[in-house]
Amino acid sequence: MTDLAPKTFERLAEATRPHNGRKHGWRGRALRIVLIALGVFLLAPYVLTLVYAVVNPPLSALMARQALLGRPVAHEWRDLDEISPNLIAQVIVSEDGRFCQHRGVDWQALDKAVDAVKAGKPKGGGSTITMQTAKNLFLWSDPAWLRKPLEIPLASFMDAVLGKRRVMEIYLNIVEWAPGVYGAQAAARHHFKTSAEDLTMQQAAQLAAALPNPKRRNAGKPGPRVAALANRLRVRAARESDNSFCVLEEEEPAEGEASQE
Repeated sequence: MTDLAPKTFERLAEATRPHNGRKHGWRGRALRIVLIALGVFLLAPYVLTLVYAVVNPPLSALMARQALLGRPVAHEWRDLDEISPNLIAQVIVSEDGRFCQHRGVDWQALDKAVDAVKAGKPKGGGSTITMQTAKNLFLWSDPAWLRKPLEIPLASFMDAVLGKRRVMEIYLNIVEWAPGVYGAQAAARHHFKTSAEDLTMQQAAQLAAALPNPKRRNAGKPGPRVAALANRLRVRAARESDNSFCVLEEEEPAEGEASQE
């Protein structure tokens, strides 16, 4: 009996070793897969930003989500030169007045937004056009507290790699202007039966006024508040035209005009 006991324990130990090894091996493989997936998720936006410097994005994360849910997506790409300067100026005034001054992140606006939250008066704001482009193109809307740590460094990278005109071009082609309506061209067709290139100052102001909440604000048929906001944006755009200098390049005078001066 005494000789059998040690042998029995040895056999039990040998039987359990492979089992534990397989268990730990499975956990290790699962952990590696999770880490690889996380790495791809974090690095993909940076790699795609380099690609999108020369290739137009075929769709955004928001468009993909809409399509996966079986909902219609209206989208037509237009180069920046095919989009009305009226819309560019109005969007900068409405969404990011310091677009040409900051490097993707407006730290002053973020500080004000944080102070408002601490004071118990959260009113949004703080997101630049570049940050909104990063969110719409690669990330998600809510929860914001989980998105912001990814959005801020990505916006800085996009500003450095793409430049202001390319960031604006991508933004105006992927931003949502009505449920399932993405980009300036689709918005111009949907709301005004025209093209993005032919948008008037008033139409551009109404589109810009709808941007904070395009699912509730109808740019084509604005209510009193949206109409009043659009009128204020028109006045501001005329007064703050210098804010869009990095996107709206001034045309050089013709030779004949230059010689007359």
